[in-house]
Amino acid sequence: MTSQNKPPRTFDEFSAAFPKLREAWDLLGDAAKEGPLDAKTQRLIKLGIAIGAMREGAVHSSVRKARMAGASDEEMNQVVALASSVIGMPSAVAVWTWIRDVGKK
Repeated sequence: MTSQNKPPRTFDEFSAAFPKLREAWDLLGDAAKEGPLDAKTQRLIKLGIAIGAMREGAVHSSVRKARMAGASDEEMNQVVALASSVIGMPSAVAVWTWIRDVGKK
């Protein structure tokens, strides 16, 4: 795993301080993966949810994980474009910069 694909150090520190919360978080994530959607589609949907919630850290994480699942920058840009009519242009521009914050492959 490259440094660009690792979670932020703060996430690791939080996980070490609260191991049971981390375990519960992992169980939720594992349970949500069950179903017909492939990993890339799941990651693009989660990116869309993070965008809609305007959660910068979740957008960063979703971008890293979507790239690891094979999503292209063009696919993620389309997610931003689809969200723009719901979240508005200023928010769409902000989200686009958050996606760009995450280093390229």
